[in-house]
Amino acid sequence: MRPKVVVAGASSCYTTVAVDAFPVPYSPTRPPAWAHVGVSGAAAHIARVQRALGCDVRLCTVVGGDAAGTVIRAELGREGLLGAGVVASRTSSSGVVLVGRDGRRMGLPHLAPVDGFAYPFDVLRGQARDADLLVLTNARFVRPLVAPAAALGVPIAVDVHLIDDPCDAYGRPWLERSRIVFCSHERLRDPRGWVAGLLRRYRRCEMAGVGLGAGGALLGLRDGTLIRVAAAPPPRVTNTSGAGDALFATFLAEWLRGGDPVAALQSGVLHAGWKIGHRLPAAVSLTPARLAALRESAPPAVTAGRWDR
Repeated sequence: MRPKVVVAGASSCYTTVAVDAFPVPYSPTRPPAWAHVGVSGAAAHIARVQRALGCDVRLCTVVGGDAAGTVIRAELGREGLLGAGVVASRTSSSGVVLVGRDGRRMGLPHLAPVDGFAYPFDVLRGQARDADLLVLTNARFVRPLVAPAAALGVPIAVDVHLIDDPCDAYGRPWLERSRIVFCSHERLRDPRGWVAGLLRRYRRCEMAGVGLGAGGALLGLRDGTLIRVAAAPPPRVTNTSGAGDALFATFLAEWLRGGDPVAALQSGVLHAGWKIGHRLPAAVSLTPARLAALRESAPPAVTAGRWDR
């Protein structure tokens, strides 16, 4: 049976531009080696990955009636993600991503057009009917939906991205109500300590994951188990955009299907590593068969320990 997943958050029209290096030196005109206009944003990328991995995905997002919205709707339609959860607004979110030759990226998201949008809870509730999981991203327009969504009885998962405080005021609605919480290591002094603190503070949380970039990923389970999976980098890192979203989305899809958090984390690390070898990571995804074959042929190393000691 295909897992049924609701994904709520931003879908943005992004322009990705190649740059030689960071910082970018000033020049009145500097034609890039390549550029691309497409659709990304956390919710769009997560939904795309999970649909490619066999989930029945219902995307709840906001798309404007502007030119950017035309691009977003067209791409979501081609990918089978343009459903009843896509709500119309005046203007769309957009952004620019600068990508260096070494694969490092600098994102310039412009989410102000949708930040204050009042997404109708009735739409989310309708999409959540018979769902196995709600992936409620930490977009501002999703924040007022988290508390009422928790009353629906469907497990919630979130990637809170850049965070360093388990008492973070903005993230608290998600932290208090989510069964699965992921984040990036970039602001954490001690990822293991973060996992332990999160699981001790928030009793509803059953799994806490941290994307470690070149260090792979870390996952703490409610029973005290701590799992670390080594990175699986491609032969050449081309664009690291969306690596955390790929890790998170793949982990959820594989865990929903198989129930094994270790195998799911391995798959997440592998998929993220495969994606960053491509110029446009958000536009490509592995199928379940190809991902399974990759894990069988080159499983990343797993280290098990404890977060409660």
